[in-house]
Amino acid sequence: KILNEWTNAYAGIQAANSYLVNVDQVTTSNTQIISTLKAEVRALRAYLYIKLAALYGSVPLITTPITLEESRTLTRTDVNQIWDFVTAELKAAAEVLPITQAEKGRFTKGAALALHARAMLYAERFSEAAVSAKQVIDLNIYDIYPSYENLFSYVAENNTEIILDRQFSKNVSPNGVFRLIGPWSQQNSRSAYVPTKALTDSYQMDSGKEITDPSSGFDPQHPYTNRDPRLKYSIFTPGDQLPDGTIYDSRPGSGTADAVDFSWFATQTGYNIKKYLNYEDYPDPANGGINLILIRYADVLLMYAEAMVENNSIDQSVVDAINEVRQRPDVNLPPITGIPSQEELRKIVRNERKVELAFEGQRYFDIRRWKIAEDILPGQVYGLTYLDNDVLKTIEVTAYTRVFDPSKDYYWPIPRRETELNPALK
Repeated sequence: KILNEWTNAYAGIQAANSYLVNVDQVTTSNTQIISTLKAEVRALRAYLYIKLAALYGSVPLITTPITLEESRTLTRTDVNQIWDFVTAELKAAAEVLPITQAEKGRFTKGAALALHARAMLYAERFSEAAVSAKQVIDLNIYDIYPSYENLFSYVAENNTEIILDRQFSKNVSPNGVFRLIGPWSQQNSRSAYVPTKALTDSYQMDSGKEITDPSSGFDPQHPYTNRDPRLKYSIFTPGDQLPDGTIYDSRPGSGTADAVDFSWFATQTGYNIKKYLNYEDYPDPANGGINLILIRYADVLLMYAEAMVENNSIDQSVVDAINEVRQRPDVNLPPITGIPSQEELRKIVRNERKVELAFEGQRYFDIRRWKIAEDILPGQVYGLTYLDNDVLKTIEVTAYTRVFDPSKDYYWPIPRRETELNPALK
């Protein structure tokens, strides 16, 4: 994984650099399309550099095609220069890109601005992040989709919440999402990534209270009753209907193919991901066409709120942004009232990101940039709490214990193969 992310990113960067150097040789009277395509490629290149900087820190900044020999003498560029480059590229792209594109899945002005907001949060440049997020909001073309339950289904593709996604098509450009994350009972899908108790416990009661609050009404024997609806929309819990019409029962000893003790392919925690799992993909789980969302409006609202909180520029607009996410019609959690303190809002925003964006690829980067990985990652992994002969038991994943060393684990190492080929990449 560490090598693949590096090599794939730089392969994309080399392709982008080659395109930008050569595209002006194309003879055409439609100069506007060339300008738009160049802006798209610059935005894509910036996207790759954001991931590289977030994962590895200081990395080589390459803006023109290079030869094999030149690649063996590259050195690392300070990460702050990477963020400066990303800012310049995305701002320039946003000036050229159209507000909407006829062909879905392509970069737009809003996508470039939203990506810049994300990058500036990673860089801890909160004022810049807030400005770019607000510019997206002020475009007035995005909105919260009314149904979180359907947001990741075929019926909701290309809705007004989507700012940027990766488009797929069955039989043409498919994905294997169903096969990768689906429960084992569903066409022998792999349960490759599964939720944990730490996540499910983060969803509030529908009253807006934490389950640890003695007055919340949380019942350990009925843990999924009266909870934030996003829990049941995102995660398979015992009693849910599966895409094939059967009932999900992952409890040890249940005898179903999803029981944690049935197969090493089955979930180890007793939970499975429901988000993005669509019944339309059940017949052919490796040939899915569901689009994968890269940036959506709810993320932008939470980025805006976070940037304003971290910049200590707290006003009603911050609370309004959070509430817009929490009060999606089929979620409808109680609104945040008044203007809480900076520390209270920080806690609220971080938990909202955790539950709203679960399984969308943001949590890993969030806990690293917040420098909380050392607090929440180490230790045992726990899963489902269930009744066994009237006794509550909690699944413990005994196969491994998670560790995190803050002295070195907040950044990935440059792949060893790269340092062997180029000793200058320390």
